[in-house]
Amino acid sequence: MSKHVLVPVDGSEQATRALEHALESFPDASITVLTVFSRGPPEAHLETAGLDYDELRARRREMLAKLIAEYEHGGPIETAVVVGQPAREIVRYADDHDVDRIVMGSHGRDGASRVLLGSVAETVARRAPVPVTIVR
Repeated sequence: MSKHVLVPVDGSEQATRALEHALESFPDASITVLTVFSRGPPEAHLETAGLDYDELRARRREMLAKLIAEYEHGGPIETAVVVGQPAREIVRYADDHDVDRIVMGSHGRDGASRVLLGSVAETVARRAPVPVTIVR
C-alpha cells in the first residue's frame, strides 16, 4: 500500500477526479497535492497578466487550500507549488520527496492534438520513478 501519494492538479475536472480517486484508494496515505505553473513571464498567460511570481504562488496556494478543504482524509494532506515544465517538475518532485505513487488526471486528448501538444500524464508515466495511476 502506498504511503505517500502525489496528486498533480491544474484546476481541471480531470485533476479533481484524480484527487478524489487518490483519497478513496489510499485512505491512510500522506497526500501531496502539487500544482506546477510554467516558466515564462506571467504576462504570457491572460489570467495572470500583471502578477509577479509571488502573487502567482499565493493564488495557487489559495486554490489548493480551497480544493483540499472540501475533502476529509485519514492521513495528512499537504500542498506544494512549483515553477517549471509540468511533467519534469512532477517527476522531480516525486523523486525528491519519497513519493511512492502518483495519481493524476488525463485530459483524454487523442489523434492530432495529442501528437502536437503531447501528454503530461503520458510523459510522467514514462519517466516517473514510481507507479503512476492515470484517471480519466
